[in-house]
Amino acid sequence: MTTEESGEGVRRRTGGRSAKVREAVLHATLQALDELGYSRLTISEIARRSGVHATSIQRRWGTLENVLLEAVLGLTRQKLPVPNTGSLRGDLLAFARSLIRYLATPIGETILRILAAAEADPALAVRRTQIIKARYDLARVMVERAADRGDLRPGTDPRLAVELLVAPLNLRKLMGEPIDDKFVKQVVETLLRGLAN
Repeated sequence: MTTEESGEGVRRRTGGRSAKVREAVLHATLQALDELGYSRLTISEIARRSGVHATSIQRRWGTLENVLLEAVLGLTRQKLPVPNTGSLRGDLLAFARSLIRYLATPIGETILRILAAAEADPALAVRRTQIIKARYDLARVMVERAADRGDLRPGTDPRLAVELLVAPLNLRKLMGEPIDDKFVKQVVETLLRGLAN
């Protein structure tokens, strides 16, 4: 039996095309979001930029918010990898520094402002919750590893620890206040002292 007859070749080609379509749509989504903002983002605009028909996008993702969710999660996984330096201090510093670099980019700032204002749009508010939960679920491993090493007391809440790291950085960015490495170190040291008690 040939590869064609078994269907394996067809699956491989379809998977390749499907991956290319997905990549084109998600890239176009982030590009349009960056240039137009969320209020002017539409499936039609994503279709125009990606070269993928709007009905194909709707069939695969269903809603604009679903496309946006997948695009933002993919970007944050790429731009905010979870470090593994061997120490909680090192992990928190590395993660905070990558967050600051991300927030300094136009798309990072745009996404932060959209998430901050999501309450005005119920569908987007749901996606915001999903984006934040997904990010915390990834980042909490830094705290869990430290607990496994015995560096933290039992019962330390990993999500709360990550929230206490990220919130001051996001707030400063939203307020337009400068965020330098000295501030990042202060946040991390304050958090570590709190986790040690």
